[in-house]
Amino acid sequence: MQLRRVLSIEALACLGAALLTACAPLAPSRLSAEAEQTLRASPLPDRLTDLQRQQWLDRVSWGATDHEAAQLQQQGLKRWLSAQLTASTQPMPAEVQQRIDALSISQKPMAQIQREIADLRQQIRAEQNPDEAAKLRQQVQSQLNQLSTEAQQRHIWRALYSPHQLQEQMTWFWMNHFNVSTRKGDVRLWVGDYEEQAIRPHALGNFRDLLTASMRHPAMQLYLDNASNAAGHINENYARELLELHTMGVGSGYTQADVQAMAHVLTGVGFTTRDADAPPPRLRPERQGDYLRQGFFEFNPNRHDYAPQIFLGKPLQKTGYAQLNEALDRIVAAPATAHFIARKLAVYFLGDNPQPALVERTAQAFARSHGDIAATLAQLLGDPQAQQYGQRFKDPMHYVLGAVRLAYDQRVASDVGPVQSWINQLGQPLYGYETPNGYPQAQSDWSSSGQMMSRFAVAQQIGARGAVLFRSDPKAPLEKPPYPDLAGRASVRARLPVLSPSTQATLAQAKNPADWNSFFLAAPEMMFR
Repeated sequence: MQLRRVLSIEALACLGAALLTACAPLAPSRLSAEAEQTLRASPLPDRLTDLQRQQWLDRVSWGATDHEAAQLQQQGLKRWLSAQLTASTQPMPAEVQQRIDALSISQKPMAQIQREIADLRQQIRAEQNPDEAAKLRQQVQSQLNQLSTEAQQRHIWRALYSPHQLQEQMTWFWMNHFNVSTRKGDVRLWVGDYEEQAIRPHALGNFRDLLTASMRHPAMQLYLDNASNAAGHINENYARELLELHTMGVGSGYTQADVQAMAHVLTGVGFTTRDADAPPPRLRPERQGDYLRQGFFEFNPNRHDYAPQIFLGKPLQKTGYAQLNEALDRIVAAPATAHFIARKLAVYFLGDNPQPALVERTAQAFARSHGDIAATLAQLLGDPQAQQYGQRFKDPMHYVLGAVRLAYDQRVASDVGPVQSWINQLGQPLYGYETPNGYPQAQSDWSSSGQMMSRFAVAQQIGARGAVLFRSDPKAPLEKPPYPDLAGRASVRARLPVLSPSTQATLAQAKNPADWNSFFLAAPEMMFR
């Protein structure tokens, strides 16, 4: 019985790890022909000045470093950008990968993690002693918090040190776009797997695949309540956000009737944690062929509303899960979806008010490539109107990660807990935004006086005591000196000539290297990318 259970967990883990694909190793990715052609036709120069390299790195990566600047100089812009647009499944640098592999979420398959929590909850239900039940409940909460914390740590290690920086940026972008919050229910249990299996593999891939993977994952099913959406008990939450936030956008022409129709189409879409070899639910003979299970995902015909639906002005021709695919195809092909995604990408990379013509060309690339994310980005980043820099105000993630990367480059932190703390201090905890729209991006959302004071405090911590990142024991003394040599960084020196007179005057007043670091990291120019 024990052997059967282990095999069952392994089988479910294999399916759960893939969700939509098989357990076979992923083939090396290649840039799509559409993306390659778009990049080749762009007017981008291959050779850049020192300052231009900093600007490109601040835009495409989580922040410029001397190491990345040297690679960009050696490869030339188009070759470097082509590599950044190509998804990678390669391991991280060895020291970073070792730290990621040491996390419990890396050592256990998701099926085992879920089963352990379920077993603890079963013990709580069976426990007669209130004190023991309370201890078990505390243990459950502790494990759920650990899962969420480790997912954050893994994300930060990758953002800081991955050579595939654009892939990391886009993973965060889509996690925010298809937002789930660990403050709701069991999302803490699933959020790491959601990022790892639903979002990351498609971050530079095809939008239709990404949308499907997000929809099918337990984290999204729980967060937006579609797990409880069934015939006779319609829940419109996910259907509404699918149209409003994930695809077409507010004011794009869909109606409340379309939301209701989509909610009916989504009935039966859910997930299961039964063993992989467990029999399917009992179904009527004519519905048995409609049942679908892949990993944790399950389409249950018993919960599906088979009534005909009119969606976006036309009847849906198919039934069951095929009807859902038909509806999703219709949504992704809608011009409103191309425009909504194009504008959101332009805002993320360029600034609050991207030029309409640029957004339109980006939307055309999305539509022409049938949602190829890399091709869409190639058009956006290579557009002549995109070659203005320093317009995008940094949110806390970009500010903190950019400062740490600039300060310490490839030196791997022993503890990213301080980085988590700094990001939290600035009000943007990973996976912590409660509403489905995700963290805002506008400058006005992150430029209040209180935020600026908090950023100066973070700049002081990094600039004067950045060595906290390299202690394996929080009680150990800091190395000497406990601050980075920012003034010695080529990536810092390249920026100095274009700093405003007031910033240069402030730097001249620094009494020691720690003060200089703090003033530089807190400078107005360092708030933009």
